[in-house]
Amino acid sequence: MTSSKKLLWGAALLGSAMGIATVLWPSRTLPETTSVNLPIDTVADYIHAVIEADRDLYTRHVVERMQAKGIVVASENWQEMNTLPLPAQFLMESGRHVGKKGLGMQYRLISLWPINKRNIPTNPLQSIGLGTILTQPDRPYTGITKVGNTRYFEAVYADLAVTQACLGCHNAHPDSPKRDFKLNDVMGAIVISIQLGQ
Repeated sequence: MTSSKKLLWGAALLGSAMGIATVLWPSRTLPETTSVNLPIDTVADYIHAVIEADRDLYTRHVVERMQAKGIVVASENWQEMNTLPLPAQFLMESGRHVGKKGLGMQYRLISLWPINKRNIPTNPLQSIGLGTILTQPDRPYTGITKVGNTRYFEAVYADLAVTQACLGCHNAHPDSPKRDFKLNDVMGAIVISIQLGQ
């Protein structure tokens, strides 16, 4: 069986398992009149957990697996070269996609040592947050920022070097200002911004 057929069978089995799980554990729906109030930092933690899980799975089970099997590679110029986006690009693209939906929420990567100069902090909270998570990576740095008359809750979460792929890219890239990252080092941050009511 070819690799692509194995991949399709794996996707089909996963889909079937998810369908069975839905039948065995049906989701509960709340009445339409029920509202749930969560602290904004809890909402940001939930969003971050999903972003982190998606990126980790993409890195380990798509990029690394496909490259190891010689099927397709990930590259910086993925659009022009018809390859997979690098994990950081995957996160940035999904963040841009969410931002275009007009939900008042966005996320992106920032770093003190960005390969792409657009990934620098854009306000004092993000700059302070980057400095803080270097020594306290286990909890986000949070606060309120303002753009014009609009207020945003922002959470800055440590973005760690969790795979050799992360290290290989950053340590070898010609535009990287830092080339001595080790596993589990803080490479930058994921910033989540949620618009607050006026």
